[in-house]
Amino acid sequence: MNLDLSNRNALVCGSTQGIGKATAVTLAKMGANVTLMARNEEKLQAVLSELDTSQGQSHNYACADFSNVENVKSAAQSITANKNIHILINNTGGPAGGSITDASTDAFESAFQMHVVCNQILAQAVTPGMKTDGFGRVVNIISTSVKIPIAGLGVSNTIRGAVASWAKTMSNELGQFGITVNNVLPGFTDTNRLKSLITKKAENQGVSEEQIANGMKAQIPAARFAHAEEVANAAAFLCSPAAAYINGINVPVDGGRTGAL
Repeated sequence: MNLDLSNRNALVCGSTQGIGKATAVTLAKMGANVTLMARNEEKLQAVLSELDTSQGQSHNYACADFSNVENVKSAAQSITANKNIHILINNTGGPAGGSITDASTDAFESAFQMHVVCNQILAQAVTPGMKTDGFGRVVNIISTSVKIPIAGLGVSNTIRGAVASWAKTMSNELGQFGITVNNVLPGFTDTNRLKSLITKKAENQGVSEEQIANGMKAQIPAARFAHAEEVANAAAFLCSPAAAYINGINVPVDGGRTGAL
């Protein structure tokens, strides 16, 4: 099975922690040249120092704040000015929790810009180079909520669904150029975002965080939370030559939790 990404350039968003960082590390181990993207330069430099260079890879980073569309656009233009990007990992921290009936219109607009609009900007920046080289992979890290909405994540459920439909539409248009577009759907994954959601639920319900965590684990056939690296492995496989005929799909990485095929 061909998992070699030598001489391929990858752009990994949200790559200073969690699933984004794990994906960047995995792609580098597979031979890719990785460009990290996030807003905190100090954290970007720290992750950069951890990336594998044993195969002669050259890694770098770009600062971008996904709450600022023009900032993302400028960073994308700078990244693609001197090289073609072959792999794009769209990964942005999810919207805050809360019921959909209480959500403000501003929350929807902000989340739409951070997820759908910024994804579009990045895809438009990198796909010309993918077409030129006849190889492209776009992988969106979203959520199992695109299959079954998750209670208490009203804005997130809405926006994640929009990203999934955006990706499916794009996969239909780009498949003929050797470019695939797929979505990875993490379940409950041991990241800072999950910890913050557990803390908020515990406060709202007046119980301990351990009780909330145990209740969540009880919903998962695997009986545990995922490690970020396990989600990254799925994303990295979709980026490989071996996954060339996998296009326009949702891949849950959730320990079997999602109650739908």
